[in-house]
Amino acid sequence: MNNLKIGIIVADGDEYKPLADFISALEHSEYYYLGRIGHKFVLNHLGNSAEVISVLCGIGKVNAAAAAAHLVDIGCNIILNYGLSGGISGVRRGDVCLCDHFLEHDFDLTGIGYKPCEKPSQKYIYEAGGKLLKLFKEFLPDVKIGTAVTGDRFVCDEEQRTNLKNSFGAMSCDMETAAIAYVCEFSSTPFLALRRISDDAGADAVDSYREMNTSNETLLSDILIDFCKYLMDCGQAL
Repeated sequence: MNNLKIGIIVADGDEYKPLADFISALEHSEYYYLGRIGHKFVLNHLGNSAEVISVLCGIGKVNAAAAAAHLVDIGCNIILNYGLSGGISGVRRGDVCLCDHFLEHDFDLTGIGYKPCEKPSQKYIYEAGGKLLKLFKEFLPDVKIGTAVTGDRFVCDEEQRTNLKNSFGAMSCDMETAAIAYVCEFSSTPFLALRRISDDAGADAVDSYREMNTSNETLLSDILIDFCKYLMDCGQAL
């Protein structure tokens, strides 16, 4: 693929560390925006190359949307995200999942007559990039796929988990993906979110999340870097 410029967004410092360790072995430069740190480097594979800008955006929807808007504004033509998520339905702790639809579960205008998550006069169920999603399914055929719901709260309550399952058919919950998806949807930028289930979003979620979050496992960053190489090999526009 020619002129491939990839933006990678990661919210949490412990989740970002495996990627930063990978980048440290390459020729790279530090990259700063809005006081946030990231890295800029060129990924080479079998004679192909891509410019990559990764950012540690900070937790939450505002931070994630700001990072996505910045990366789109500087010319990234693909946006990727990885991180940990709570499991809502059809997944178990440790599963690697691909999100294909995104909603902001804490956006609520039901008091004035709208549906949960509905935003007046605009689309509010966002989608992953169609061809990008297809390419990832070719790259990792057994990956679990489903809807991610996003909100500025850590879900650790059985009742709320059940509500997210019944109301939205959610596979997973997190604090960033729908915000990134919103920016990418309205800027026509292909987007893909790869998540690993750290907990069941129930009473034990905090301890389960912390255990996985601090382990600095390389699984997600390794998969994402390998997928970037796969994209470079495909040599086709998205």
